[in-house]
Amino acid sequence: MPAGLRAYLEPAALAAFFLGISSGAPYALIAATLTTRLAQDGIRKSTVTAFTLTFLVYNLKFLWAWVVDGVKLPLLARLGQRVSWLLLAGVLVMAAIVNLALVDPRTDLTATVYAAIGVAMAGATYDIVIDAYRIESLLPRQLGVGAGMSQYGWRIGSVLAAALALVIAGRWGWQVGYIVCAVLALPAMLVGLLLGEPPRRVVVQQRQSLGTVLQSIIDPLAEFLRRRGALLVLLFVLLHKVGDTIANLTFRLLFDQLHYSNDEIAVYDVGFGFWAYLAGIFIGGWLYTRLGLKRAVFCSLVLMAVSNLSFAALAAAGHSNWALAGAIGFENLASGIGGVTVVAYLSALCDLRYTAAQFALLSAASSVVGRFLSGTTAGWLIEWLGFVDFYVLSTVVALPGVLIFWLMMRKGLVDVPDDSRATL
Repeated sequence: MPAGLRAYLEPAALAAFFLGISSGAPYALIAATLTTRLAQDGIRKSTVTAFTLTFLVYNLKFLWAWVVDGVKLPLLARLGQRVSWLLLAGVLVMAAIVNLALVDPRTDLTATVYAAIGVAMAGATYDIVIDAYRIESLLPRQLGVGAGMSQYGWRIGSVLAAALALVIAGRWGWQVGYIVCAVLALPAMLVGLLLGEPPRRVVVQQRQSLGTVLQSIIDPLAEFLRRRGALLVLLFVLLHKVGDTIANLTFRLLFDQLHYSNDEIAVYDVGFGFWAYLAGIFIGGWLYTRLGLKRAVFCSLVLMAVSNLSFAALAAAGHSNWALAGAIGFENLASGIGGVTVVAYLSALCDLRYTAAQFALLSAASSVVGRFLSGTTAGWLIEWLGFVDFYVLSTVVALPGVLIFWLMMRKGLVDVPDDSRATL
């Protein structure tokens, strides 16, 4: 078997794939899927986009990531720190999804907001554990492969959740669709039970007093900020996904405006987009290997920014399945490439003493600005500018992230050593 293929079949890489499935499912159910549900229930566009503020919970997950790093769970502690938290967070995700299934946005929008926040809280906690488990299971040489497999899993999990919810909702209602999707939380739980604790886990100290608790919150951020060029790197993390995020969270509104049916959305957005994303992940892994970290990330940032223009073209063309396929294909190809290269870079930045907290901070910071703008301004911007100009604007706001990364390359701030402690 070729060495390149063997790398994808190693236990840690396969574990990253199944962990990704469980990470992608809850996110999809409060992203495009909930947007479609609200739009079909006749909720106003500005209200629908305001629901994206629930994703800010994901951006706040660093606030309780230290709990996952240091707090032992009663009864489950003998299974290990990561495994016990995988089981608890997985159960919480399943319960939150069922709760979201049982609310009706048409009669109680407030309850729907709380239910969506509940899914975001549980999903964000699950992500904290999943990301830490993945990084601590992978050797430094496996970070690129592991990021790719994680993205494969994440995409499959999100596609399964979105497609199942759409197809089942069209026949038996949204409640049944959401309840069925709750089972997608199981793969990560099974990984933990089968493989046990990750081999590279580093235990710093037990949280036994108020002082050590406060230290466990401060130390991960303090260690990162002490690195050379840390503020510029953090600025890049904050801004590089702004354009991509505000565009992605409004696609379903465009599809509803252009009168695409659930089946058309399932075939083109979910189905065709799925294969394009898988192709992008493969290309991203190839670019990472052939071009190296710096040039691979830079290329992916440019592609992700430009891909938003394809939806401006779709909005101008109107209802066209060929235009939809082209826009979805380009956007998912670019996202797949960026998913591998950028996630591998963020993973390499983590100090193994603070894996959960630092990756939670980096991954949360990477989309907080875009999600805030989507929730507060995207709806009225669409109503004011129209979809064409809105997607052109989303491309423009993506450019600062590209320029900052170029500056980081010039200053030598992108290279990450191949060891357990990343320093800039």
